[in-house]
Amino acid sequence: MAGVNRLFGTDGVRGRANADLTVEMALDLARAAGESTGGPVIIGRDTRRSGPMFTAALHAGFSAVGVDTIDVGILPVGGVSRLIRQLDAPMGVMVSASHNPAHDNGIKFLGHNGGKLDDEQESVIETRYRRGAPWQHPDSALIGLRMDLDDPVGRYVDNLAENVEYSLQGLEFVLDCANGAAYRAAPLLFERLGAAVEVHADGPDGLNINAGCGATMPAFLAGMVKGRVGLAFDGDADRLIAVDENGVVANGDVLMAVFAKHLKDTGKLKNNVVVTTVMANLGFRRAMEDLDIEVEETAVGDRYVYEGMRRVKAALGGEQSGHIIFYRGTTGDGLRTAVRLAEVLAATGEPLAELRKIITEYPQVLRNIPVADKGRLDTSAAIWDAVADAERELGGDGRILVRASGTEPLVRVMVEAPSADSAEEMATAVGAVVAESLS
Repeated sequence: MAGVNRLFGTDGVRGRANADLTVEMALDLARAAGESTGGPVIIGRDTRRSGPMFTAALHAGFSAVGVDTIDVGILPVGGVSRLIRQLDAPMGVMVSASHNPAHDNGIKFLGHNGGKLDDEQESVIETRYRRGAPWQHPDSALIGLRMDLDDPVGRYVDNLAENVEYSLQGLEFVLDCANGAAYRAAPLLFERLGAAVEVHADGPDGLNINAGCGATMPAFLAGMVKGRVGLAFDGDADRLIAVDENGVVANGDVLMAVFAKHLKDTGKLKNNVVVTTVMANLGFRRAMEDLDIEVEETAVGDRYVYEGMRRVKAALGGEQSGHIIFYRGTTGDGLRTAVRLAEVLAATGEPLAELRKIITEYPQVLRNIPVADKGRLDTSAAIWDAVADAERELGGDGRILVRASGTEPLVRVMVEAPSADSAEEMATAVGAVVAESLS
């Protein structure tokens, strides 16, 4: 597909609903995927108003090429992933744009192991999609059937709850469900485990998903924790950002450090290694050095984290954004991460505000620069000259990372430095060069 922008980004196919991402696209993507797989295909969604429209198109597309589907309705992506494995389905689809606003939506394909498809598998679907008609047209007796599953939320919660090793009695949490896919499952799970919970952003109306709340807006929780731990999910609940008892945000790097230390202390850190991405804070890397834990680095995206975990046989991997994968997991699952954090709190008897002290985060500034053509980033000499200048100024006491977004028309400029002022200054300077070069 030389010369053609890739349809799949870091996290599936994503765009503005009914504009960039259309019903016709969803229909043909399902046909393309269905021609190379069997059934049943598990289909779930988050709470966006456009979700039922896209799931209907997906069901129709799979049915049209002879593939049965099972609709699980509104369910966190972790639930879709688990049901794929429980029902021995060859594929699943999550309709969600994750942390994006309500006007966006997306289509994520999951494989038979419950994890996101790799680049090669996505390329097979995209190549067939672009070729278009004629599609397979089975005889009427072989058209795929659409089926419903009884209580998918309950099944998911039961599966999470049965593996919890510690009682959560006496622990208090404030939940932010982002008006998204976790709005039923998260409160049900923590109440079942005996924790005291106060729930917010659990009234989705199709348009308020991620609106001033959720994992990308942890300040929403910060003022409400009052000595409790806050747990914030995003639209499809594949990530978790926590807020400690003092209202201080604990992002994925902080949570990863807490999990890594606990796993090592309990003899469960397989091969003494954790997997993270290039976006991990320098403070995380130095915390792992202090704990004598090896770090394996991957590209951004929890599917790349999972691939890295398989490669080095790790029990823990994750991203600063809050996607965290544990042993036997195959994709980010914010509810599982939340329960694992609660277990660490119960096992140690320590508050999160104390546990987090093992990591000192470097000031980090991230600029998201809108660009006309992010594909020209790699060949822009002016940008990489500016990056080289910043790296020389930082020496070994900080770092700079410039990369194209996998899901949006943006270039991300991230700078870590000993002081917030110097990080701001460098990010602004490099960001200006990016904007000028790629406008």
